[in-house]
Amino acid sequence: QVQLVESGGGLVQAGGSLRLSCAASGLTFSMYNMGWFRQAPGKEREFVAAISRFGAVSNYADSVKGRFIISRDNTKNTVYLQMNSLKPEDTAVYYCAADRSYSDRYANYDYWGKGTQVTVSS
Repeated sequence: QVQLVESGGGLVQAGGSLRLSCAASGLTFSMYNMGWFRQAPGKEREFVAAISRFGAVSNYADSVKGRFIISRDNTKNTVYLQMNSLKPEDTAVYYCAADRSYSDRYANYDYWGKGTQVTVSS
């Protein structure tokens, strides 16, 4: 079955950096567009970034543009999210997701990981 496993979360001070990874198995990774989403306590899940099947196209939420970078390595079946200049408002559980279509809407994604916690202290 399809599995997406996130890692790399943790506690970091404001202004710091983290790199999240999401390892995929049980699917042909290069056939799937990948997305990162996040959910803070009491808030709805929101789009962070997406990347197309071979990495040619990517887009970001306005709140992270210029600070976060999404990338993928199809030889390792892994998608990454490099997060720089972190702010307390970036605190959330971060999820990766996979879908055949390219989208920034979480409802469109078929497969999800269980998430990794990112906490940014002020």
